[in-house]
Amino acid sequence: MNKALIVIDVQNDFCPGGALAVPGGDEIVAGINAQMARAGAVVLTQDWHPPGHSSFASRYDGRSPHETIDMPYGQQVLWPDHCVQGSRGADFHPDLDTTRADLIIRKGFRVGIDSYSAFFENDQTTPTGLEGYLRTRGLTHLTLVGLATDFCVAWSALDAARLGFKVQVQTDLCRAIDLDGSLKQARENMRAAGVELA
Repeated sequence: MNKALIVIDVQNDFCPGGALAVPGGDEIVAGINAQMARAGAVVLTQDWHPPGHSSFASRYDGRSPHETIDMPYGQQVLWPDHCVQGSRGADFHPDLDTTRADLIIRKGFRVGIDSYSAFFENDQTTPTGLEGYLRTRGLTHLTLVGLATDFCVAWSALDAARLGFKVQVQTDLCRAIDLDGSLKQARENMRAAGVELA
């Protein structure tokens, strides 16, 4: 069993009613639970920001969500405050079957840098530890599902492909933000990297 299901950020703040709601984000939960039963291993990722995180628009005077700023590691989209450590918004969606998780990776917990990918912070060099876990367990084929297709799912898929994993994104179990054409761009980038969009 060399296959793992990577479930990206299915948290309250990314579902309807949350601080950074992805349209239809809750619609994928039942399908993800069904996929877990067929996976050799299940990894959940959890956005886990400290208060005042550098990606929060509220931290900057005169800045609004969805604007971009330059950070030492590149361009950063500013977001509403979301997935603050210990908050209800940071909790997994209540219907997600977290009992199937072999591992939970928390990301974005360093105040000065955001982390979209399950594998690296946004500087593309600081690892989360997920790669080592997967290699130690001999998990080489990854299926990614979750939120949001054009940000955390896509960044995770691109990093996984770059690291040499066989990667599939199950698009019916993802939902997108689609900010200024970001979904189309993410799809093109994933295809170009050899990621299978199923």
